[in-house]
Amino acid sequence: MSRAAAPSEPLPVLPSALRRPVAAVAVLAALVVVVLGALFAGDSAAGSLDSRLLPWLESSTTAARPLALTIDFAGEPVGLASLVVLLTVISLLLRQPRTAALVLLGTGLTISVTTVIKPLVDRTIHGDFLSYPSGHTASATALAMTVVVLAWHRLRPAAALALLYGVALVVGAAAAWAQAGLSAHYPTDTVGGWCTALAVVPATAWLIDWYATRRRAVGGPGVAVAPARQGRDRRK
Repeated sequence: MSRAAAPSEPLPVLPSALRRPVAAVAVLAALVVVVLGALFAGDSAAGSLDSRLLPWLESSTTAARPLALTIDFAGEPVGLASLVVLLTVISLLLRQPRTAALVLLGTGLTISVTTVIKPLVDRTIHGDFLSYPSGHTASATALAMTVVVLAWHRLRPAAALALLYGVALVVGAAAAWAQAGLSAHYPTDTVGGWCTALAVVPATAWLIDWYATRRRAVGGPGVAVAPARQGRDRRK
């Protein structure tokens, strides 16, 4: 009797060829988050780099305020939740359940990490508002990275990496421009938020792949045993 075809295994979030370079970038990004956090811990004013960048950022966002506000809205609860739901549905329609999990967990954990870091660093803006790292920049970058993950299995490793970090850079820069230009964050806060996403999203992707592979390996023997038991029952 021929054996029934097993369902195809879902695509991993991180292809094996990309794991090491992505991990290396994640470690470097995490170091940047830590170093910047140590440099600006307890501050309540712009640093020297911030002071040089802020005049241009503020003038450029004033000239393009509707665009800046639109980008800012994408990081607010309603805008962000809408984008997360949309990307999750698209991932499921494309039969990529692991990517759907990455959209939810990667974005959620990125925001959670920024929330945890803020009181530890205790950098403030406009009084008592904690500013480092920028959660808006982090969440925008995290979502951008998950969009690339939807398609990068069809690309060569070098092209996939270039697309991942190219998109992350463009989206992160746009979010940083809006946040710093609207005076919601210092520019260095947005660098910290961007690097937080670069560190958290790959780590989340690795955990999703690890858990899915482990669960499949544990469940595999149980699935194989079931037909044998049914055969013995029929002979009785």
